[in-house]
Amino acid sequence: MKLTTRLLASGALALGLASAQAAEITGAGATFPAPVYAKWAEAYKAATGHSVNYQAIGSGGGIKQINAKTVDFGASDDPLKGPDLDKNGLLQFPAVIGGIVAVVNLPGVQPGQMKLTGEVLADIYRGAVTKWDDAKIVALNPGVKLPSSAITLVYRSDSSGTTAGFTDYLAQVSGAFKSEIGAGKTVDWKAGVGGKGNAGVAANVTKIAGAIGYVEYAYAKQNSMTHTAMVNRDGKTVQPDDKTFASAAANANWNGAPGFGVNLNNQPGDQAWPMTSASFILMHKTAEKPARSLEALKFFQWALNKGQNLALELDYVPLPAAVVKQIEASWKDIRDASGKPVATLAH
Repeated sequence: MKLTTRLLASGALALGLASAQAAEITGAGATFPAPVYAKWAEAYKAATGHSVNYQAIGSGGGIKQINAKTVDFGASDDPLKGPDLDKNGLLQFPAVIGGIVAVVNLPGVQPGQMKLTGEVLADIYRGAVTKWDDAKIVALNPGVKLPSSAITLVYRSDSSGTTAGFTDYLAQVSGAFKSEIGAGKTVDWKAGVGGKGNAGVAANVTKIAGAIGYVEYAYAKQNSMTHTAMVNRDGKTVQPDDKTFASAAANANWNGAPGFGVNLNNQPGDQAWPMTSASFILMHKTAEKPARSLEALKFFQWALNKGQNLALELDYVPLPAAVVKQIEASWKDIRDASGKPVATLAH
């Protein structure tokens, strides 16, 4: 079944390699964007008949699978640096923007009622603040009834782009956290309970009284979890939503790093959510299976141009139109063995 003509607007992919059969492409990686990728895949199949099978196994797993060429695309919330992209012959581009939130299991505390600063959140996750009625938390939350009970840390047990984004932010705002814990897709947490994927962290926080964890906001919203408000870089208390995520991304220099790999954490602005990141797609520049690479690009073009409202419904932020054009232009670097681009843009 061919793609619908809705994709044949300005900038749409030429369908030179379109198959008469319904296609199925595979991807694996980050759990951060999994809710919106699932929505996109469902809507895309309804519109085109083509299927996208995405396995949310964590950013580290996605990088391993695309390097092993066992999937058509990998996904990571921790963008690869230029040397790593070059070494492995990969093209990288962002697909969507979202936010990481701290979630807690504290009876009587409502979503967004309690607030934290980055410094206090860092103190909690490095083990310097261990009880919910610690003076640092109480001072930020007058009128909020906090229990005199231990804090149970919940963290990602797998190699995680969400962990990379979360620890990057905490390392930016806390020198002690940077030196004691560090930043990356995996770190050596001093205590706590691990969970696989955003879903695993959400499940553990939900069942452990007094727990705190970190997840992509869509997981908190879909599971009716209690997220905390945050005090941002400008000292303003903000709530997570598409507007505060967009504010953090508003001044991003997408050309400032190879593969659009910009850091959106701790951005200035009264409305900026402090833990904001893009999620990235990885594909091989030399396509061993050009037809499958083309199908993957068709899907992402549909998502970037037709899937914006679905992203907004889940409180993700679509990429700006100008950035989408730059992304589509970069796809010419994905070529078959003869050096011919697998996709051409119709103007």
